[in-house]
Parts: sequence; structure tokens; C-alpha cells
Amino acid sequence: MCPPTRPSGPPGDVMRPLRHRGPGEPWEPVRRAVAKHGTCVVYALVDEWLPRVPDPLALAADLGPDHARFVRMPASRNRDRFLASRLLLKSAAGAVLGTRPRELELAYKPGGRPFLRGIDLLDVGLSHTDGLLVVGLTRLGRIGVDTEPADRRMLELGTELKACTPYELEALEQVPEERRNRELVRLWTLKEAYSKAIGQGLRFRFTEFGFGPRDRRVRMLRPDGTPGTGQEWAFHSWLVEDAYTVSAAVYDPGFGDRQDPRPGLPLLPVLSDPRSSAS
Repeated sequence: MCPPTRPSGPPGDVMRPLRHRGPGEPWEPVRRAVAKHGTCVVYALVDEWLPRVPDPLALAADLGPDHARFVRMPASRNRDRFLASRLLLKSAAGAVLGTRPRELELAYKPGGRPFLRGIDLLDVGLSHTDGLLVVGLTRLGRIGVDTEPADRRMLELGTELKACTPYELEALEQVPEERRNRELVRLWTLKEAYSKAIGQGLRFRFTEFGFGPRDRRVRMLRPDGTPGTGQEWAFHSWLVEDAYTVSAAVYDPGFGDRQDPRPGLPLLPVLSDPRSSAS
């Protein structure tokens, strides 16, 4: 048996998030990114993924078990984000796996971590805020993603005392005042992304782990600033649409791909047209 292949590029290499503009846009850039790097982060605007004329039967098929939760939610922007985020995630995963989105079942671990039931080839992550949706895909190990408005007010509200280690608090003081709040948002989203990747969510106290400055390779740090993880974890943050901070935590145990696909092709045989939308 041939050993599993490794993606090209340095360990933990993740390209900038790819913008996807709705069900009619091709998925080839996402498939190429997963084939080359093993991991891809995709983002979209909520309104780009809301059905223009919702069909109740189609939505039930598209959402699967999530449909029961969807119909219980009152009409709101949060309900819109719930629907659009599930359609984006299942469509992106379906494109990479080579199957129809509605043939995939999105399920959740006890802590709320999403996964594709019965699919071991691809790990997924999900986040949304205001008008933005973010999906993470990896064929190497685990992924967690998080997003917040880059200018969300956090500083001087007590957030830094609940979310930062002593090392991070000291480092924040060195950041110019006009950039300090955005730096706190970056740290928050990195912590959220890592907690989601390990399936802990907010149950893992954010003061027990931290991250270093943006101007160097981001690593997880202990409260005193010493390294807390090895090369198996990679952390990234980006500013997208000049308005949102997006962060990703990627775990690669070093065993290679979960499958050895030919570059540019889906991980699984194409069962149907992967360009088709979730509806």
C-alpha cells in the first residue's frame, strides 16, 4: 500500500479564505485548495445563500435533521443565518466529496461540534456572525473556525479579563491603542476556533491558553507565554471584506490525507453534479 500523500506547502499551510457568491458559482477553486493544501476556509454573505422563494419541501430535504430545529425558530436574522450557513456548509462539503449536498447529513457532537455523519474523509467547521458565514474543510485532521465583526467592542468591557492570559494582557498593553480592540477580537476568535476544533466550545476557560502576536507564526501559548502546542496545530487569522475577523485552528496529526485523491478531483467518486445547489 502506498503511503498517504501530504499536501504541498509548509505544515499547517492554509491559504486565505475563499469568497463564494452563491449556489450558482463554481466550486472548483475550493476543490483545488483542498487538494493542494488539505484545508480550505470558505466565506459568504448570508443573503447570497438564502433561497429567493423558499420551497418547504426542498428546504426539508436540504436541511435534513436540522429542518425540525429550523421550523421551530421564529422569523429573525438568526434564523436566516442558521439556514444559509447549513446550505453553504453542505454545498461546500458536497462539492469536495463529489455528492449532492442533500445526500449529506450534518450532525453534532455533544458539545455542538458539527460533523458529517458517516463521512470520515472530511472534517468541517462552521461559524457565522451578522451578515457573514464561514465554513472550514480539512481532509487531514480537525478544523475549527470562528468569525466576529473586526470592530466589535470588547476592550474595556471586562472581556479581556475573562478571555486573556496574563501574558496576553501584558502583550495587549504594547499594542497601539487604536489597534488594541481589533487585537482582542483576533485573540477571541482564535480561542473560539481552537475550542470548536477540540469540541469544547466555551466550556474551556479562555484564560488557560493564549496566542502570540500577529507579526510572527501564531502558536498556542500557556498562560505564562511558553509554547503550549507543537507543530501539529496551526492557527491563522484574516480580515475579510474589510469588516470581519476570521480565524481557523487546524490539527494535523501528520498521518497524511484521509484519502489519496488525484489533485483537482473530489475525494469520492462523483455521484451527481457537484455544482448543483443544496436545493
